[in-house]
Amino acid sequence: MMMKPFDPSVFLRNLCWSGLFAFDRTLLAVFLGASSYWTMNVLFTPADDWPQWRGIGRQGFWRESGIVASFPKEGLPVRWRSQVGPGFSGPVVADGRVFLSDRQRDRNTERVLCFDEPKGQLLWMYEYKAVYRGVDYDSGPRASPTVDGEKVYTLGTMGHLFCLKAADGSLVWKKDYVADYGTEVPVWGMAGAPLVEGDLLIANVGGRPNACLVAFNKYSGQEVWKTLMDRPGYSTPIVIEAGGTRQLVFWSAQAVHSLDPRTGKIYWSIPYRCRSDLSVATPVHYHDLLFISSFYDGAMMLKLDSKQPKASILWKEPPTSELETTIVHCLMSTPYFKGNHFYAVDSYGELRCLEIATGKRVWETLEATGKERWSSAQLTPTGGHTFLFNEHGELILAELSPQGYHEISRARLLRPTQGVQGLRPVTWAHPAYANRHIFVRNDEEMISVSLEAGDK
Repeated sequence: MMMKPFDPSVFLRNLCWSGLFAFDRTLLAVFLGASSYWTMNVLFTPADDWPQWRGIGRQGFWRESGIVASFPKEGLPVRWRSQVGPGFSGPVVADGRVFLSDRQRDRNTERVLCFDEPKGQLLWMYEYKAVYRGVDYDSGPRASPTVDGEKVYTLGTMGHLFCLKAADGSLVWKKDYVADYGTEVPVWGMAGAPLVEGDLLIANVGGRPNACLVAFNKYSGQEVWKTLMDRPGYSTPIVIEAGGTRQLVFWSAQAVHSLDPRTGKIYWSIPYRCRSDLSVATPVHYHDLLFISSFYDGAMMLKLDSKQPKASILWKEPPTSELETTIVHCLMSTPYFKGNHFYAVDSYGELRCLEIATGKRVWETLEATGKERWSSAQLTPTGGHTFLFNEHGELILAELSPQGYHEISRARLLRPTQGVQGLRPVTWAHPAYANRHIFVRNDEEMISVSLEAGDK
């Protein structure tokens, strides 16, 4: 297991972001588990894992220090390469292991894979039958695994949900959305990564009746609550602190909802119907704001009440086409916010800087992506810089500010392989940033690349 020096301020910050700051056995487990690998050295920011979709707290920020300020002339050092099958799901990193899912088309199966983080050696594999029916872009699974302590939770394209032991991949419990909840798998498959909240695993199931969102006991798989008749869409639920309480935020194909994560009680709902059910990008919580954006229907900014779980529309993009957008039409790329501005990738790859208060565009560039329909880059801020991993398999280090886009370094990490219905090859799987490395995959391999300052 990788040793990580201790910084109390970072520990408390990550604890709050992770949603575990409660006086119960979960908090006790965090303290006891953490003591097994901390060393008492407060001079350095500890290396962080990336245990779920968008990292700690699903915030999409990389908070480690000791990261390169520019790429070396001889290129970034590749630590290892491991063979994998096709899939859109991104890797996650926890406790010295890297988890990923893929598809074996010739056997009509999906697999959950676990690798040794330092060397990339395959530690175990869990394979199960998964016959794809009526799914476009059928490379493989979409949802990133979710690691919580000794368990890893995974979701397949056709709605197969598993709880496995992280140590050896043995099955703890499983669910079949179609068989158990009557889910009609949407055209682009089940994509919402399951969320751990206390003793619950909350999943975008899309079931009937009243089972679009379902909470399971994370230990046994027993249903705790279910709610909503909405179509599922493709977005991933998050938990935020707002209005004096914890709110489960879920963007379905029909509305943005806030719920009590303990009971499933609905606090508030704001309709936002998405053409083709394309609720994809993860909602962004920033101060007292909540932001969503869809490929066809554009952006909406919500204002969160400070005293109670309640929300209102601050501004909403008027209807436009996917080509002539006024604010930003996101697809797979989740924006990030800083100061009075936010940065996002539009429908045809335009990287934009926009004013938070109004949605007014400050600048745009195609330098990071190139112009293609659905062109994408995943934005991950770290310190004063931002990493962008684009669909060409390139990693870019840049400075994004209201003054413009300033590229510092660029390196090709992977060959694009994921076919888009006979169109261009892409790399759409989100990367993981952990322990001063980036972990990325295509349809053939997953690689670990060092981003540690001074590493060669």
